[in-house]
Amino acid sequence: MDHVISGVAKFQKEVYPSKETTFRKLAEGQNPEVLFITCADSRIDPNLVTQTDPGELFICRNAGNIVPPHSNQTGGMTASIEFAVAALGVSHIVVCGHTDCGAVKGAINPEKLDSLPHVREWLGHCRAATEVVKERCGEEQLCLDHLEAVTQENVVLQMQHLRTHPAVAAKIATGRVALHGWIYNIKTGGVTCYNEESGEFEPMDSRYEAFSHKAAVTV
Repeated sequence: MDHVISGVAKFQKEVYPSKETTFRKLAEGQNPEVLFITCADSRIDPNLVTQTDPGELFICRNAGNIVPPHSNQTGGMTASIEFAVAALGVSHIVVCGHTDCGAVKGAINPEKLDSLPHVREWLGHCRAATEVVKERCGEEQLCLDHLEAVTQENVVLQMQHLRTHPAVAAKIATGRVALHGWIYNIKTGGVTCYNEESGEFEPMDSRYEAFSHKAAVTV
């Protein structure tokens, strides 16, 4: 905990003064372009990975980067998604999974979660992903060899769940919101992105070729 406290002191003395203008502007309100939904895993830092500043991402984190399907029962994710889309007007939503995800491991082996009943129930929102992989592999029981496949299917599943949220569905229908599915590789720093046309995850520079070209020209 000491390094966390000393980090705050360093922020106040060194970082804040260098970005004071930005923080003073942010004190008046926020206008993020992207709703970034990712895992609560301590190894994931959305701003570091995307090299974005405060105010650019509206971040929602939970175990397994899960988006529960819309229902009449209000939850933190449902309220946050509605606020980001309907109130803040984000134009992009990213669902970002990652390698070595403990939540996905739990979804693969839910029988090991008897001592964590709330976690087990929460990961029920991943069940369709595990069933898809079982069907494709012709397996009755999955193991950690299927971790990458389930991680990918889970991202695709949560994107489908997003479409059940009225605010998101409305904006997608009018072309005002775009969905993105990513997988972040902790070991390599790489990011693969879901291509809805091919149904495959591709390297980011291939998936967003136009953006990559624009960045290269800018540099």
